Amino acid sequence: MPPPLFAAAGTIFGFPIIIIPRRNVCFKVSCSTEHHNNQSGVKYDSLRVLEWDKLCQSVASFARTSLGSRATKAQLWSLDQTFQESVRLLQETDAAIRMHDHDSFNLDLTSVDLALVESALKHARRRLPLHANEAVALASLLQFVEALQLSLKAAIKQDSDWYKQFMPLSEMITQLVVNRSIIKLIQQVIDEDGSVKDSASPALRKARDQVRTLERKLHQLMDNIIRNETKEAVLMASSNVDGRWCIRSGNDQPTNFKGLLLSSASGSIIEPFAAVPLNDELQQARASVAKAEADVLSMVTEKIQMDLDDMEKSLRTAIQLDMIYARATYSLSYGGTYPNIFLPEDIDVPLAAQSYRSKDKTSQAPNPKKEWIFYLPRAYHPLLLQQHRQKLSTARKNVRNAAAEIRRRKLQTENMAVKGKAEIDISSLQKQVRALEEAPPVPVDFLISQKTRVLVITGPNTGGKTICLKTIGLAAMMAKSGLHVLSSESAKVPWFDSVFADIGDEQSLSQSLSTFSGHLKQISEIQSKSTSRSLVLLDEVGAGTNPLEGAALGMSLLESFAKSGALLTLATTHHGELKTLKYSNDAFENACMEFDEENLKPTYKILWGVPGRSNAINIAERLGVPGIIVDNARELYGTASAEIDEVIMEMETFKKKFQEHIKESQHYLIELRLLAGLLLELYKAEYYLLKAFCMLSRDLHEKLLLNRRKLQDLSAQQRYKKMRELSEAAAVARSTLHKKAQQLRMSAMKQSQLSKASNRTLGNNYKHAMAVETELQTTNPSSSSIRVIKQPQSEKITELPKVGDTVHVSSLGKRATVLKVDTHKEEIVVQAGNMKLKLKITEVQR
Repeated sequence: MPPPLFAAAGTIFGFPIIIIPRRNVCFKVSCSTEHHNNQSGVKYDSLRVLEWDKLCQSVASFARTSLGSRATKAQLWSLDQTFQESVRLLQETDAAIRMHDHDSFNLDLTSVDLALVESALKHARRRLPLHANEAVALASLLQFVEALQLSLKAAIKQDSDWYKQFMPLSEMITQLVVNRSIIKLIQQVIDEDGSVKDSASPALRKARDQVRTLERKLHQLMDNIIRNETKEAVLMASSNVDGRWCIRSGNDQPTNFKGLLLSSASGSIIEPFAAVPLNDELQQARASVAKAEADVLSMVTEKIQMDLDDMEKSLRTAIQLDMIYARATYSLSYGGTYPNIFLPEDIDVPLAAQSYRSKDKTSQAPNPKKEWIFYLPRAYHPLLLQQHRQKLSTARKNVRNAAAEIRRRKLQTENMAVKGKAEIDISSLQKQVRALEEAPPVPVDFLISQKTRVLVITGPNTGGKTICLKTIGLAAMMAKSGLHVLSSESAKVPWFDSVFADIGDEQSLSQSLSTFSGHLKQISEIQSKSTSRSLVLLDEVGAGTNPLEGAALGMSLLESFAKSGALLTLATTHHGELKTLKYSNDAFENACMEFDEENLKPTYKILWGVPGRSNAINIAERLGVPGIIVDNARELYGTASAEIDEVIMEMETFKKKFQEHIKESQHYLIELRLLAGLLLELYKAEYYLLKAFCMLSRDLHEKLLLNRRKLQDLSAQQRYKKMRELSEAAAVARSTLHKKAQQLRMSAMKQSQLSKASNRTLGNNYKHAMAVETELQTTNPSSSSIRVIKQPQSEKITELPKVGDTVHVSSLGKRATVLKVDTHKEEIVVQAGNMKLKLKITEVQR
């Protein structure tokens, strides 16, 4: 058994470190762990043939720190996740994507050196002074955490529902504790470039000032010595050797100054005697600077030790956030989908909730919760998609470089021949770009029903069968490890405890086994280790031996897996006998890779429910092989096989027509839904218009009633006001008349005789008062006060008037002419002006 591909080697703050050993290295294991290592070996070998290590490397490349990248690989290679852990990992990835879409969160840790933070915390834990750059990295981490918490608080303040939307990251971020005073302290004493500031302490400022003064004196001294050596001045220069300033001479000529010879290997290095005291003093000053810096860093370290546990928790969380960021960024980069994972025993009731993106969109695919156990519409092989994007990116970069080269050459005014060659080169590069853009990887639909336990995939070589197996295996591992699958919405993936695969033509050289024997050994181990929650992928079952024996062995193996083996087994084969298992066992299903016989090339698409048929003889005939050879081959192949192929061809034709009818029906259904939706919208619009019209009519009616009441009230108020004014005027007039009459009577009693002039005056006053009363009665005939005055002026009718008589109508205060008299009813018809009235005799006066 080959050694595991990955091996654990310690931890990084709780995250395991995994080392990739060489395949030819032998490991010694004890007997007690042999079984465990054998099982792990099968799992790791299976993932190796699926190229899971390449996918892990691709995902880890999206991490922004070295610790995050290593932790991402370790997490993806941790094969013992439980179902609940897988659900949590998916929720973390989805929450990071939501934070990215919110545009106010920054999970990019590029600005934080987590390796320096780790070193700083280790030094603080051992009570050793931090380095200045370590303290700066620690402050950057604390600032990053503080910014995340502020962004989360702002989002929650805007909408409290965001806290649940960002779970479990919101809980992870809010639990962190940041000591703002430590950030301020580090910023006060250490520059961003990692050097301690002069203002950190008075002793440090004094020591550095002394160093600068001594260095300036030494520079002046060296310059003076070199200038005095006029002959050798060109070959002399001041130099710093181990912190001491010396003079470097390019030859062995004697010098005028005396000093200590430090080296003579490549020219003389001499420390002048005059510089020795200054150099000694400079060394002491530098030692003072180092001590002052160490004191400052020790003070910072003591402050950090007070919150060391909180900072270590922040570091662990930052590494975890970088891992989550890598998974989320990978999904965003390649268009991943939140998979609906579930336990195999809970097929009917999936436990993992769908992503909010799936809820926001109306999927045209069938409901994946009921019909399928494995549902991946338009699924891509992640490594093929990555490879295509890399090729396309390289081709576009080559075009840009070629265009830049052409512009450069034009600026240099080179000859036309060179320019023409450059244009031809860029044209071919542009053709490569167009060819890559027009030939992206082909997505495949995986629709495996719940009752299927074994899926047999047939088809031609290089038709994509192996890629299909790897796509299924990688999708299962991605969903289990918290990665979004590269598929359309509503993806449904069972949670597998293990993914076993036997793919490729590798021989077991260590056990001297042939290809066939190596495959049988691997399949036997897979069968013994697989459970009812496992996924098994078998490539070319029964190949490598006699076709009859291989077919019989393949049928027996697949029937064994269908009866008591894994939850789901996918197998590719060329043996036609394996296609017939579906018709005798409901646990089997057939599928084949489509082949374009017109162009003689595969389409890399899967036809479900249809077994593949042999195309070798037909392809040979199309390629121009002589007819005699083709006919002889058909006879040797057998009539029964030909009839089977003919039936298969008819089934394929029927399948294609059926799919065309389904597409046409779906098209009609979509149009019908659109029409129904349009009619519904029209009905809604009509309903709302009618409702609005009714509301408007009701409002208008209410307004009219309100205005009518207001007019009635206003009219009543005006009538009351007018009547009150007339009553007041009449009362004033009566009072005036009463006073005049009283004055006249008093005057008559005093005077015995009245003159004619006095009688005339009295008569005039009486007539004036009567005229006023008549005018008031004409203005408001309904006034009760006026009627009281006029009543003594008329007499009630005691006998019936005659036609033509003039009577006084008390209700109108006017005179009227009698037009008709009814003696029986004692009623008369009168005309007052333009009005004709029928009145009782009691209502009129003479």
